[in-house]
Amino acid sequence: MSILIDKDTSMLIIGITGKQGRIHCKHILDTGSKLLAGVAPGRGGQEVEGVPVFETVAEAREKFPEIEAAMLIVPKQFVRDAALQALREGIKLLVIITEFVPVMDALQIAHEAKTLGAKVIGPNTIGVISPGKSKLGIMPEYIYGKGHIGIISRSGTLTHETASNLTFKGYGLSTCVGIGGDSIIGMNHADVIEEFAKDDETDAIVLIGEIGGCSEELAAAKIKEIGLKKPVCAYIAGMYAPENKKMGHAGAIVSGGMGTVKSKVAALEDAGVTVCPTLGKIVEFMEEYNTRTNGRLKSLEPQID
Repeated sequence: MSILIDKDTSMLIIGITGKQGRIHCKHILDTGSKLLAGVAPGRGGQEVEGVPVFETVAEAREKFPEIEAAMLIVPKQFVRDAALQALREGIKLLVIITEFVPVMDALQIAHEAKTLGAKVIGPNTIGVISPGKSKLGIMPEYIYGKGHIGIISRSGTLTHETASNLTFKGYGLSTCVGIGGDSIIGMNHADVIEEFAKDDETDAIVLIGEIGGCSEELAAAKIKEIGLKKPVCAYIAGMYAPENKKMGHAGAIVSGGMGTVKSKVAALEDAGVTVCPTLGKIVEFMEEYNTRTNGRLKSLEPQID
């Protein structure tokens, strides 16, 4: 049983009739995921790739009550209202792809999700994928091989690169979660670490972070708190960024002694995490672990040529 999504997860796309909604509708269907509906106000009654479109999440769930997961891909000014509607209509996993969501909107969404017992991934995320089972996101699935390595990352690009590096070397992935690069997000590294700790399909974990915020420090604290036995390696982007400068993601800003590469590395190493100076070292870490476990991490699918 993978975390967050699996082959039985029924889902919808909010904003399915937009250009990106249509593109990713097709890609999600191509993975065999159970995409049952789309939502687009004013477009009810249409279809996208054979997927019926509804005016509201309530209407979609009335037709398909099993839907509890949704991907939201609408302009930033519409994210708050769309997200709150989805959460209040019973969506338990909401993936918000949109970037540049206003901070106060993101805070309200996160608060509502916590109140309703739902999980939010993002904003500014590539989503989540359990290779060979399901995808609720925008990542190119062909570089995500099926296996036993979990990835948690703030950066979509670095997630893709790490997944492809491991996949092309013949190492498979259980679930990959892009938690998002904004300063206010739903699930953080620690939240996903806790999920992976309970997942019997994940044997090793890759944590990809960057300067700014305290998500990686919280992950280190969570690893110590739960006594995680699974091996974890980490890579922190932004090693040479100057302090008090925003670098790329909205969340990548260093303030005082928190959020620096030094503080993150110290916290992670204290929790027993191997911090890798380059992305290539992540592959070496997994190769060494795979050798010690007699091939446990090898991909469950043919190696990509």
